[in-house]
Amino acid sequence: MSTLGRKADEAPFVPNRIAVSTYSFWRYNDGSKLPILDCIDQAARMGFDGVELLHVQMEDESAGMLQQFKRRAFVNGLDLCGLSTHQDFVKPDLEERKQNVEHTKHCIELAYAMGIPTIRVNTGRWRTIADFDELMANKGIEPRLPGYTDDDGFGWVIGALEECLPVAERCGVVLGLENHWGLGRDAAGVLRIIKAIDSPWLQATLDTGNFLENIDEQQEAMAPHTVYVQAKTYYGGGKWYTLDLDYDRIAARLQRHSYRGYVSLEFEGQADWETAIPESLALLRSAFGRRHDG
Repeated sequence: MSTLGRKADEAPFVPNRIAVSTYSFWRYNDGSKLPILDCIDQAARMGFDGVELLHVQMEDESAGMLQQFKRRAFVNGLDLCGLSTHQDFVKPDLEERKQNVEHTKHCIELAYAMGIPTIRVNTGRWRTIADFDELMANKGIEPRLPGYTDDDGFGWVIGALEECLPVAERCGVVLGLENHWGLGRDAAGVLRIIKAIDSPWLQATLDTGNFLENIDEQQEAMAPHTVYVQAKTYYGGGKWYTLDLDYDRIAARLQRHSYRGYVSLEFEGQADWETAIPESLALLRSAFGRRHDG
């Protein structure tokens, strides 16, 4: 039994449900930034089970619009299953960290209003490399701020997340700490924070495309703590890199750890999304829709 108390090995096999992140339609690309309501419609048309919302894509956070998102998903037979947020706690300035804590609490409340059970959270990074393309060329590795250590950074992140946890518990929203550059670039960094806080309301979001070395070993380390999976595909070649991800092997690994949650597509290729996203769905359905031995 995993650390999350799952007992899927004692139950009949049930395929993982497959969602799509609205990021897949938006991708910070000025040529294809679909509004969220259109993303929900497209997800339903393509046959997904759920939708993950990208917070920075939300142009309107009014109560009425949040309920429109929820209603549009409901009438299309979809779950709103995740909210992907951005925050940066790796900041020496206490006031800046507090601003990011308040932002995260706000995102928890947004998720609660829409009935979303988990949000993706980040550690943040040193930001000594300002240009993201340069950071990707350097495989996500950057120097620390002069005069500070990783221990300083981890202390800031742990303290900030601890401030968010009472709101997460009150709202019933699990924080999923993602392997997402900065101090969370590798599994060791993510797990250091999760184990230090030791709360059921802080677990892991496993992004299959954000480990650039020792992929199998790092995914294996994350799997027992994973409450949400973001699955990258790169049809047409990735913008920054392309990983050869074996989703049969990934599905088998997660099954060994009794993972029963959502697998959310983050399409990050250059191919036409109207064909690449359905191809990605077929790939994930094939891998996560059957039992794997071993």
